[in-house]
Amino acid sequence: MDTTDDLRHHALPRMTPVRLTVPRRALDVFVSLALLALLSPLLLFLTVLVRTTSGGPAIFRQRRMGEGAREFTLYKFRTMRQDASGPGLTCSSDSRVTGTGWLLRRFGLDELPQLFNVLRGDMTLVGPRPEVADLAHRYPPQYHWVFRHRPGLTGPCQLRSRSDAVLLEGRPDPEEYYLEVMVPRRAAMDEELLAHLTPATVALFVARTPWYLLSAAWDGSGRSSGGVGGDTGRCTEGGRS
Repeated sequence: MDTTDDLRHHALPRMTPVRLTVPRRALDVFVSLALLALLSPLLLFLTVLVRTTSGGPAIFRQRRMGEGAREFTLYKFRTMRQDASGPGLTCSSDSRVTGTGWLLRRFGLDELPQLFNVLRGDMTLVGPRPEVADLAHRYPPQYHWVFRHRPGLTGPCQLRSRSDAVLLEGRPDPEEYYLEVMVPRRAAMDEELLAHLTPATVALFVARTPWYLLSAAWDGSGRSSGGVGGDTGRCTEGGRS
């Protein structure tokens, strides 16, 4: 893993952000507010559940790469033991994940606090995955353009997170495989998405996401850690909170 000095040396250049249109931003605010109001009892229940079953804080905070290559703090429910440490990628099964955390990840419930990120304007409803900051600095230069765009709560890459997590199993160097094989594939999907991203496309992906999450009940891809945002490629919680 790169040191702090290495990250400064390979830091992404500042980029001109691709701003959201007024209709898309309005849709983000309306949908995130509506979902936060609708899901507030569930959010409260999950907060209590995480605290009582694993101790410590319910919310995990992590630095992600945002619009214009500017970092922001992403929120999610904590799914790992507080003292967990290990590699920077989470594969389809991981002993650091708690029993409650596995259920949250399996059905994407750990991602619900990111609705606050959407409301704040750190994220949008549909867009590229919000990449972990240290991995973003290691992206091949030809894919830096992804970080001009605001990351999304859901999108084509997010809706492949369970199958992608399985691909990292047994790799001698999961991060190398992720950066050399998975990042180019995800960048191609993001490029296709962004070329045709309209409010109608946003509505389509928002509608598809609950079905994807519910399909985890019968999906045979194993003890997946992927939710809406997907844990594949995310820096783990251990020692990084």
